[in-house]
Amino acid sequence: MANTKFNATVTSINGCEVSAETRDFKITVDEPKSSGGTNKGMNPVELLLNSLGACQVIAAKSFAKAKGIKLNKLKVEEEGILDPDGFSGKNPNVPKGFSEIKSTFFIDADNTDEEIQNFVDFVNSICPVHNTLEHTPKMDTAIKTYVK
Repeated sequence: MANTKFNATVTSINGCEVSAETRDFKITVDEPKSSGGTNKGMNPVELLLNSLGACQVIAAKSFAKAKGIKLNKLKVEEEGILDPDGFSGKNPNVPKGFSEIKSTFFIDADNTDEEIQNFVDFVNSICPVHNTLEHTPKMDTAIKTYVK
């Protein structure tokens, strides 16, 4: 199968508030008031954690039956550790992003603990967001000016 391209357009609205658009969907991303925003939406790192959790849940739900897992209930909680001194420039030795992300799966399934552990390992191995975070992709940046 050929590579598939995904696109996102993010536009500044006011202050830290931005509009994030993909296909026919739009969300507001912002910072809390304590960080200079208006608290109209999740901030980018919260959105990243939610993207990871959503990807893990969708992957689990998509493959459970094929893997012989009888899921009754599923929830994933994400916790990221980030020191703001890194991206604020206060401490150049601190990472500018998450130094650690912990996923906690809450699973009610009619399976053994070993089967569930193997399934969670499988889910992480196929989750595109988990893999993107674990194996950093090549990044490129271009600059264009608005046409006046």
